[in-house]
Amino acid sequence: MAVFTPVGDVEARNFLDAYDLGDLIALTPIAEGVENTNYALQAGAGRFVLTLFEGRTDAAALPFCLGLTDWLAQAGLPTAQPVRDRSGAWLGVLNGRSAAVVEWLNGAWPRDPSPVQAQAAGAMLARMHLSAADYPGRRANPVGSAAWRALAQRIATRVRGQGLDHDRAMLDRVEAALIELGDPFTDDLPVGAVHADYFPDNVLFQGDAVSGVIDFYFACTGPLAYDLAIALSAWGFDGAGRPSPDILRAFRSGYDAIRPLSAAEAVALPRLGRAAALRFTLTRLHDRVFHDPSNLVTPKDPAAFLARLDYWR
Repeated sequence: MAVFTPVGDVEARNFLDAYDLGDLIALTPIAEGVENTNYALQAGAGRFVLTLFEGRTDAAALPFCLGLTDWLAQAGLPTAQPVRDRSGAWLGVLNGRSAAVVEWLNGAWPRDPSPVQAQAAGAMLARMHLSAADYPGRRANPVGSAAWRALAQRIATRVRGQGLDHDRAMLDRVEAALIELGDPFTDDLPVGAVHADYFPDNVLFQGDAVSGVIDFYFACTGPLAYDLAIALSAWGFDGAGRPSPDILRAFRSGYDAIRPLSAAEAVALPRLGRAAALRFTLTRLHDRVFHDPSNLVTPKDPAAFLARLDYWR
C-alpha cells in the first residue's frame, strides 16, 4: 500500500456522502506498498480502507478483483469485503481516480514469518484456490510474459539514456534469463482465479492464525501452481534473496495438505518459480528506475528477487 494521490478530509467526506458509513472521524495515509493510494478510514460505522487505484491498476479489471474478494469472503475466508454505496456500486471516483471502500481486517503481517505461520499461509492459499474454483470472472494476467518484455525495453531506454550502469548490468542478466526461459505458461495445468501477489505483507495474522488476506489488485486467471511459485518466492527467502529451507518446506506442506499438486504441476514448479523471480525483478527494477521521490513510497530492491533465480534452477 502507498500514497500517490492526496485526499483531504473535505474530499473524503464528499465521497463518503454516497455511503451509509456515518460521519468521517479520521483519515490516515498508509505508506506501505508500491501500487495504489490507501488510507485508513475511521467512520461512524467502523474502520475501513479507502483505496484510490493508480495507473498500473486497470479500472476495467476492478470488478473482477473486488468480486473475487467478495466471493471468497462469502465462502467464509478472511478477505476484505468491498462496501457498496447506496446505489449498490463498489466503485466511485475520487480526485480523478477510481476508488473503493473495503472492510478493515484486524491483524499484522509477519516481518519474520515462522514455519508455523508459513504453513498456515500455505494452507490459506490452497483454500483460496479451491474456494475460487467456481468464480465466474476472468482476467488476463496484467503482468504476464508479454508485459515482462515490454518492461525490459522501457527500462533499457531509461538506463542507457541516464548511464545507470548498475541497473544496466542487472537488466542484462534479466534479459538473458528471459530468453532462456521462453514462454513459461505453455503447460496444460489447472487454472483459476489467483491472487498473484501473495506476499507476507498481504497476509495478516493474529498469533499464528491467518486473520486476513488483502490487496487482490493483481488477481487474475492463471495457473494455480504459478500462484504457489510466487508465494514460495515471496515467503521462502530472506531480505538478500537467500533461501530459507524451513519456511519453504512449511509453506509447501501447508498448501499440499489442502490441495496437493498434480505430477505435472510439481514438474513445472521450478520453471514457474523462475518466472516469478523474473516478474518481480522487472517490476521492482522498473519502479526504482522510474521512481518519483515526491511519492510517499519506497521502491523495493530488485536484486533480492533476481537472486532467487539460482534457487529455482
